[in-house]
Amino acid sequence: MKIGVAQTRPVEGDIQTNIFNHLKIIDLAILNGADSIFFPELSLTGYEPKLAKTFATDQDDPIFKQFQTISDTKNITIGVGIPTKARSGILISMIIFQPHSPKQTYSKQYLHPDELPYFVNGHQQLFLNVHNRKISPAICYELSVPGHAENASENGAEIYLASVAKTLSGAENAITNLSGIAKKYSMITLMSNCVGLCDGSECGGRSSIWNNRGVLAGQLDSICEGILIIDTETQELIKKRLE
Repeated sequence: MKIGVAQTRPVEGDIQTNIFNHLKIIDLAILNGADSIFFPELSLTGYEPKLAKTFATDQDDPIFKQFQTISDTKNITIGVGIPTKARSGILISMIIFQPHSPKQTYSKQYLHPDELPYFVNGHQQLFLNVHNRKISPAICYELSVPGHAENASENGAEIYLASVAKTLSGAENAITNLSGIAKKYSMITLMSNCVGLCDGSECGGRSSIWNNRGVLAGQLDSICEGILIIDTETQELIKKRLE
């Protein structure tokens, strides 16, 4: 299986422009044989907590139709980030599109204290099956909560997928944590981060993939948009910038 992460430069609150950019990156992933591609935290709005209530939606919003159509026709799993609505408030979510399957939504269970004025916690870990490989998504702060990766491992996850919006220093800390998770639990581990401004801070990029021994297999820079894909069988790595 070829699983990939995207590195994007979101435009604050401009969902249509961000969708257009996502589609370009998905095309690049398909061209390079990816079976799945995952985007950074809140990738369709940018990580902008103060705007989350304005743009919150749900997985049945018609704006997502293009993603499901591509998933069905190109046989690719796609995970995108957007705030979603719940009775209790607004969730930080990843909406997942799989070929000829119902959409799924994973909502961040563990929030950073800075997020509490804007968001509420999700309540259930999600596991995906792609080409008979079990994937556990994580959203940003969750990779710093030991129980999250531990639960993924106990439930048989082979791949740990972190969708984040990290600054330069935050990305450095995440890289250390995720390398440790990959090594401790023998899981292929991926990080999808963004570049550009998010909530007034510069995001650090450096989207990365580690093999199941915790060894860095590949990494993007801190400036450019692009994709990083690993073949889970051969360990072959593909790195491409978005032109």
